[in-house]
Amino acid sequence: MPTSAAQRWSRHCIHSHSQPKLVVARWSALVHRQRHIAAAAAKQEPGSDSLWLLVGLGNPGKQYQGTRHNVGFRLVDTLEEQAGVRLDKEQHNALVARALLWNHRVLLAKPTTYMNESGRAVAKLSQYYKVPRERVLVVLDDLDLPVGGVRLRGKGGHGGHNGLRSIVQHFGGQSDFPRLRIGIGRPPGRQEVANYVLQGFGKAEAGNIANAMQQSITTLQAVLELGMEKALSGVRV
Repeated sequence: MPTSAAQRWSRHCIHSHSQPKLVVARWSALVHRQRHIAAAAAKQEPGSDSLWLLVGLGNPGKQYQGTRHNVGFRLVDTLEEQAGVRLDKEQHNALVARALLWNHRVLLAKPTTYMNESGRAVAKLSQYYKVPRERVLVVLDDLDLPVGGVRLRGKGGHGGHNGLRSIVQHFGGQSDFPRLRIGIGRPPGRQEVANYVLQGFGKAEAGNIANAMQQSITTLQAVLELGMEKALSGVRV
């Protein structure tokens, strides 16, 4: 008849003439250790070994809502609603909220500094939460993409974008962090870029931006579920 581990252990202790108190103590310690391991595993949050910091870039204030420069904020707002959380906690110059997206822990963030100082918040949050740069994903607007275009990059320069420039600066010149660019198009004619990015989208562009939000979410899902390498190669969930 098969014997249990407990029975085998007890027989071993009896035949080895161990003291009963020592036997009980050792067995209790073993049971306690196994229970501790099981409890720790049960308490572990999904994806707790790979926290992501997802930062949308933009300018704070109602006067900037809906502008081209704030598409990064817009995507974070969309994810905030989807995850059922609220970015109502201010920490390290940013509004933040913990969210569970596709079974992965994500810290959503919107810097409360203006665009040109975004790096202050991003670097501090990355350091505080011990998130390495390869899991700091920045969402921003891109003049060189057509309105509604979406492009994922694993790393790269700032491309003249002041928000990215600030992040690279506060990361000590390191630019090896992923970014998701959402196209806002180039200004028509001789219009100044500084004025153009602070304007809203026209009615004809609304559909493109709505599609960009959905495409961006699909891309982020691929990053979290499949990994950056597969997401960059175009694989989607």
